[in-house]
Amino acid sequence: MKHIKTDLLVIGAGSGGLSVAAGAVQMGADVTLLEGHKMGGDCLNFGCVPSKALIASGKAAWGQAHASKYGVADVVPQVDYAAAKDHVADVIAEIEPNDSVERFESLGVRVIQEYGEFVSDREVKAGDTLIKARRVVISTGSSPFVPPIPGLDSVPYQTNETLFELREQPKHLLVIGGGPIGMEMAQAHRRLGSEVTVIEGMKALGKDDPELAAIVLENLREEGIQIEEGALVSEVRGKEGAIEVEVQDGRVFKGTHLLMAAGRKPNIDKLNLEAAGIETTRTGIKVDAGMRTTNRRVYAIGDVAGGLQFTHVAGYHAGLIIRSALFGLPAKERTDHIPWATYTEPEMAHVGMTEAQARDAHGDALEVARFHYTHNDRAIAERKTKGLIKVMVVKGRPIGASIAGYQAGELINLWALVIANKLKMSAVANMVAPYPTVGELNKRAAGAYFSPRLFENPKVKSVVRFVQRWLP
Repeated sequence: MKHIKTDLLVIGAGSGGLSVAAGAVQMGADVTLLEGHKMGGDCLNFGCVPSKALIASGKAAWGQAHASKYGVADVVPQVDYAAAKDHVADVIAEIEPNDSVERFESLGVRVIQEYGEFVSDREVKAGDTLIKARRVVISTGSSPFVPPIPGLDSVPYQTNETLFELREQPKHLLVIGGGPIGMEMAQAHRRLGSEVTVIEGMKALGKDDPELAAIVLENLREEGIQIEEGALVSEVRGKEGAIEVEVQDGRVFKGTHLLMAAGRKPNIDKLNLEAAGIETTRTGIKVDAGMRTTNRRVYAIGDVAGGLQFTHVAGYHAGLIIRSALFGLPAKERTDHIPWATYTEPEMAHVGMTEAQARDAHGDALEVARFHYTHNDRAIAERKTKGLIKVMVVKGRPIGASIAGYQAGELINLWALVIANKLKMSAVANMVAPYPTVGELNKRAAGAYFSPRLFENPKVKSVVRFVQRWLP
């Protein structure tokens, strides 16, 4: 058994773990990194990167079939599903070196390609190596949650961890779960030529603003995706190429392939957390506001910490850990400035409080500034006018923004900046946006907030009339 002492042990080489390891080693810490599966974690190999690559393939096919509105003849796209998956693999391969063992070893990180298991409050076993660390960061992420549905154990199904290796195009894809992953993959496959049925036990995109979710869902249905809500699955049966999903009210949906997209679960099974005195909750490892576990020497970040499950959140957590574990400075997580996006078309993005949350918290003090895409000249030119931006404002300060529409994931960046730095609506109103851009929507939303104060205020009109009388 080899014995290693290290300043910082990072368990899990996903986005959060890699950020901690790279930052810490470049600041002079002795860093050891454990990864028993693939460097880059879920985001690079099974999540953000491959899903967006497949979405791009679907967008290209859809564009060919719906070009006539731009004066270009529609054509029937010749989709090669296996080649689309080659495109996905190429995208992963292009990004992969940045997350590789070689790169991190070149930075000075000690990389051990084994899973880690606590054997005491300060010691972790990884293969034939025992590691004693001053501080430990758990960044093991999450994996697909597969509910115990009767019959599922004898029926072939895909998850996001297997879908991108599938080479045979589904003739009819059944998707259990109407959250972001389910809806993104539903649209990508529909645009590539598959029939698609989404089966959701409650409301599709149910965690998002319902007004904005309705815009997205309407478009998905118009593209031919069958979305069944209030459909709790009671049984799955069949075989490859002939699968049936029955729901509690007796409806039966038939397809050739099944994708399970019913949520995520934290990757904690291999860690032996009890040996380190680390407590867990229903959603993951229990942490305080500084991401510290019930073992004061151990932190947990990203999906495994049971909070918001986004790659950029893990990266944000990594910054907190660098501050706390390396410099001993106070670090406290905040979530009010964390944005997220769903990459359907139209996209949907959000930061801060939703309208419903803001009304509960602030009541009549809340004002909601709204602006529709139909009034944006660039959106009109692009034929992308389905969309709405809403900004929740209290005493002149934005506390939330929600957008559904073209490039919503890009537009939300400005509001994330505004909320993170506690800026006022006047900061956005003072911005000059180039014309014609979709980004003008943000400025126009700020204008919608100030317009009633300027154009519908009798006092303003009185002042203007008075000044006009005396101006030379």
